[in-house]
Amino acid sequence: MTRSWDWATGEGLLGLDNPEEWDAAFERGERSSGTAAIGLAFNCSLEDASPRLVRATQLPDTDQRGFAFTAVGTAARLNGALTPELYEVLRAAGPGRRSIAVNAVDDTLTFVPFRDLPPWLKRWAVYVTVRDKLEGWWLRGKDAARRVWQVVRRG
Repeated sequence: MTRSWDWATGEGLLGLDNPEEWDAAFERGERSSGTAAIGLAFNCSLEDASPRLVRATQLPDTDQRGFAFTAVGTAARLNGALTPELYEVLRAAGPGRRSIAVNAVDDTLTFVPFRDLPPWLKRWAVYVTVRDKLEGWWLRGKDAARRVWQVVRRG
């Protein structure tokens, strides 16, 4: 069954299941390649989608590049794994809060077993866990101090 994809609007591209169609659109410079990468993540094997997702994360349009990283996170969710190339893309983008890859990294940490993560991502997972715990303690302490101060001021 041949489908018609609307590359201008992105209509129907989440159903894209043909890696060669994505390759051709990418070569033509179609605007919605990042959106279509999500379709590949949903509908193709990780091995077929991975090289296209890697290419999509290099798109010049920031929005489409963001969709490409969404596709990487989707691949992690659906497969419980990523390819070494996709891990390298995440590493290059940086795992921090201000990174375009932050949600893809979070999805990877959530859906890929810890034992299967590369060493750099295992270190990041430990760092994030400790950071979040300390931040929670800090905020609870700050809130308690604020409440004590309110009671003292009223007293």
